[in-house]
Amino acid sequence: TVERGRIKCHQYWPKLFETQRYGRLQSNEERSVTHMQYSAWPDHGVPDDSKELIDFVVEVRQTRTGMVEPVIVHCSAGIGRTGVLILLETSMCLIEASEPIYPLEIVRNMRDQRAMLIQTAGQYKFACDAILKIYNEGIVKPLPEYQQQKQ
Repeated sequence: TVERGRIKCHQYWPKLFETQRYGRLQSNEERSVTHMQYSAWPDHGVPDDSKELIDFVVEVRQTRTGMVEPVIVHCSAGIGRTGVLILLETSMCLIEASEPIYPLEIVRNMRDQRAMLIQTAGQYKFACDAILKIYNEGIVKPLPEYQQQKQ
């Protein structure tokens, strides 16, 4: 991936329908990897509109439904764009569970795991605006089993 003329990420994944060898370690175990990439996001900035990113996060969530394997998220430094995506996905889970969303508290908890997640005030504002959009437009709704528990 190249941004503003700088290589930000070398291609470490194989091309479609090809395999890739990493080192000399051998195993008969096969693992399936689903690779999803969102590339319309400038480094240190934010997308012009949150709709495409929200749609991407929804697609990631749908793709991993029923999977037990972990999801790995990264960007150039692994803190700015990665943090926003994790905050949005966490907020979607809270909406589904009919729980309140406190973005600053979520970010503080995330930073216990990875320092400096969400690098700029602009990224934080973008995430908060996107969370409001998700909630206000009903993009993600409380799940019935959680609504019954709240009553």
